[in-house]
Amino acid sequence: MRLPAHLKTNRLGLAGTGILSIFVLGAVFAQILMPHDPWQHFQPFMSPSGAHLLGTDDVGRDIFSELILGARISLATGILAGLLAVSIGVSVGLLAGFRKGLIDEVLMGLTDVVLVIPALPLIILVSIYLGPSIWHTILVIGLVFWPSTARVIRSQVLTIRQSGYVESARALGAGDGWLMRRHVLPNVLPLVLAKFVLTVAAAMLMEASLSFLGLGDPMAKSWGMMLHYAFSRGGFIRELWWWYIPPGLFIGLCILALTLISLSIEERSDPRLRRALDR
Repeated sequence: MRLPAHLKTNRLGLAGTGILSIFVLGAVFAQILMPHDPWQHFQPFMSPSGAHLLGTDDVGRDIFSELILGARISLATGILAGLLAVSIGVSVGLLAGFRKGLIDEVLMGLTDVVLVIPALPLIILVSIYLGPSIWHTILVIGLVFWPSTARVIRSQVLTIRQSGYVESARALGAGDGWLMRRHVLPNVLPLVLAKFVLTVAAAMLMEASLSFLGLGDPMAKSWGMMLHYAFSRGGFIRELWWWYIPPGLFIGLCILALTLISLSIEERSDPRLRRALDR
């Protein structure tokens, strides 16, 4: 028997939430779960054992402890960069869609300019200019990833603005602030949440890419920096799979979980998508 699409996406959303919850709990309780200090030195290039579940790296640091700490750095980077990008995008989208006219043209023109610039080369150039810092990485990603959110929110606001109940409320004397609080914001919040979750996934992937290229903060033990060190310090040549596979796998699982959650939110908030998936 074929399950309705909304049941499938709900299950996918629950699966994504379950996977993400494991990483979030690991990040929150990292200090308790780490068997060793991530900065403590042991014998280099040790194989996995009871004392070191994923062995040690080239300078003798416990890889399993670094992996747990990396969850905190990678998730925090993704969440903070996602918050910055979505905040800018929502503000631009709301203002452009609700005000229209010259403000709309100027804001959407700025959005188009940022959209046509290749994101990765721009982020690399700005990261090189600002220097290696986790805060610089968050700032750069946030300032580059907002246009897609702005366009989606603007489109949704235009639709709400032209709806009958908003026009009726305006005819009865409702002001822009009341209409925004009462009708616009509640209707775009599910879409904002879905875009935020996707932006967090994209930010995590971008942080990992920058770190792998050597543009991340060397003092921040993110999963991307673990991959960078594994590649540059002999992990791949020596075929030390326990050094590079776990961080790559964890990045993939986090992005998968966030994508499933976003899909579930979008399906629940958009009846048209639900009908399309049911076909």
